[in-house]
Amino acid sequence: MFSQPTANVIRYSALGLGIFYGFTYQNKLTAQAKIRRAENEYHRKEKLIMQAKAEWAKKHSADKTTASGGLITDPNDSRFDLEAYLQQLAVDDKKARV
Repeated sequence: MFSQPTANVIRYSALGLGIFYGFTYQNKLTAQAKIRRAENEYHRKEKLIMQAKAEWAKKHSADKTTASGGLITDPNDSRFDLEAYLQQLAVDDKKARV
């Protein structure tokens, strides 16, 4: 079929191309995995930030809507009582003067 030198050239050329293809394919897979890990880490941090923001908002909304004694001080709340709020302000003002 082929002479011995031609068969050796084809054989070693195929071997070299196979090694080159395997090396480039491995680099491609490694790069994709690295990108995927970076994206996963970014999404994990993003999720933690969103949880922290939710906790902070929950903590500070509780401080905003209720004062000492359970009085609702947020005028946008449907349970807001203006009279009770003004009475509490008057009591606080008297305490501050003394």
